[in-house]
Amino acid sequence: MKKDSEDVEALREEIRALKEELAEYKQLVKDVSAPIIPSIIPETILVPLTGKMSQERFEGIVSALMDACYKNGVETVIIDFTAISRNKMEETELLGQLIDQLVDSLNLMGADTFFVGFTPEFTQELMRSGIRIRPDLNTFLTFRQALQFLMKKKGMSFA
Repeated sequence: MKKDSEDVEALREEIRALKEELAEYKQLVKDVSAPIIPSIIPETILVPLTGKMSQERFEGIVSALMDACYKNGVETVIIDFTAISRNKMEETELLGQLIDQLVDSLNLMGADTFFVGFTPEFTQELMRSGIRIRPDLNTFLTFRQALQFLMKKKGMSFA
């Protein structure tokens, strides 16, 4: 009987340790799935998105971006959707609304938002989602174009 109870306790401990390890891996995946990279341009961050885009994941990205803007005095956020394709989006209709809310949230934090890497397929899906075309929506084909625009806007040039 004592052996059985020791075995059960050992299994409980193993389960607890595995749950902790799983939580650490989940956090690692979150951290890596939308890295926030400082730019060569001051007060600017780059955010390349990869993987499947769900509402929950997008909301986590928004939260991380707002924290980064607040803690680091970020003025411009450049988000790259190049690696996101139609088959990596769970709810296309919702994505347009989420992008709209992202721009509003970052504007309230005092940051401009630039989007890069919208493929023709992705753009068509966004248009079908009902995203509103807004005058403050800054979009570019590539990171490079967005950085060049921003550098020109800030009066900077490559030496």
